[in-house]
Amino acid sequence: MMSAVVDTTAAEAGAKPRAALSFGGGGRAIAFDRHGDISLERFRGEVRGVAATLPDAPYAINLCEDRYRFLVAFCAAVARGQTTLLPPSRAPAVIDEVIAQHPDSYCLGDTALVPEPPRYRRLPATLPQPCSTGADAIALEIDDAALVAIGFTSGSTGHPKPNAKTWAAFRASTAQNLAALADLLDPTGSTHLVATVPPQHMYGMEMSVLLPLLGPVAVHGARPFFPADVACALHDAITPPLLVTTPVHLRALLEACRFDPAIALPPLAGIVSATAPLPAELARAVEARFGCEVRELFGSTETCILARRRTTLEAAWTPLPGVRLSPQPDGTAVHAPYLAQPVVLADLVELQADGRFHLRGRNADLLEIAGKRASLGDLTRKLLAIPGVEDAVVVQLDGAGVRRIAALAVAPTLDAAQILRTLRTSIDPVFLPRPLRCVAALPRNETGKLPRQAVLAMLQSASSR
Repeated sequence: MMSAVVDTTAAEAGAKPRAALSFGGGGRAIAFDRHGDISLERFRGEVRGVAATLPDAPYAINLCEDRYRFLVAFCAAVARGQTTLLPPSRAPAVIDEVIAQHPDSYCLGDTALVPEPPRYRRLPATLPQPCSTGADAIALEIDDAALVAIGFTSGSTGHPKPNAKTWAAFRASTAQNLAALADLLDPTGSTHLVATVPPQHMYGMEMSVLLPLLGPVAVHGARPFFPADVACALHDAITPPLLVTTPVHLRALLEACRFDPAIALPPLAGIVSATAPLPAELARAVEARFGCEVRELFGSTETCILARRRTTLEAAWTPLPGVRLSPQPDGTAVHAPYLAQPVVLADLVELQADGRFHLRGRNADLLEIAGKRASLGDLTRKLLAIPGVEDAVVVQLDGAGVRRIAALAVAPTLDAAQILRTLRTSIDPVFLPRPLRCVAALPRNETGKLPRQAVLAMLQSASSR
């Protein structure tokens, strides 16, 4: 594992410690695509070239689709002393909301956007290299305490909330992630990595931006979405690659490989999954099909990744080194060396004597109706267990007093009445979702999550038909 390099001379002189934005020799690969590897030397040159073209502003909203260009734009903004804003999606309304909160920001991207956001700057087709007029003077090292990013929660439980990240915190959490993945990485060289999650999401930021910047990892420049695209990107790797993905993408990839002989994956170093609970039966099927370990990670935008498990073999989570959990009445306090203060998550946990823990849902998921208790998560699992139900979610509607429960289900061969009759056999009648609407697809975002407002809007739309 590569370690951070800090300028101790500056520290001894009383200046703030400075750390490099990327580590390793210029010849190592930081990214790759179908044309081959991209060297760290080329990357550093393009970062300096792009940094010289950026406007003076405190904030940059990085909307780049290409992951390599996201890396370049992120480091260029950091080199200019700018904080990168990471909206939970690239929907115009979401971007407008982030801009409203940071009116002195500008947007940076690599594609034509319609509508085009305010103060939008598009990277050129060929990224600039530093010239002799001063771009070479742009240092690719920064104060360790510099605020480099603000990530926003996904909105799955309400409105997105900002979370500030310093470079020191990113370096510390990435060191933990590298340790947690060490046995899946190439011990002698660079591990090639393909990610299906967007770099704007904190999981994507940690796994596909910070890992190649701070460790012996090269990331694929694309963000493949469909199974055939994922397979193509994995075949671009010159050594067995690591796949970073989500349960939604894993399920789609497994089904595609079963029914389409043209889609086949190369040997993999491993698969990493996060953003939503990974069913053990899905993990077992994926390991059997692709012949590698599936490692599930648990974390949040607020805390970054904090625990790991091999879902096929264990139900309990193992905290990463230095992470400590403290159950509280309203959730769980997370203590970690890179957190300035403990962060309280809504997740409820049950600690074991050996320090591992089980997730027991969220406070917001707990229901109490007519003196009986249940959880939204458990109700959703029972709905998904019905043969013919391909995807589903159960939510509690807004309102005063006893709030109703509603559900959306993707079940092409069933209707709502059939689903409710089957569901009645496994749950108490007071927890039957009414209404239950059958839809063609759930409004999942780029990471497979279900923003609450999108679910409520779909329920309303389905009710009005």
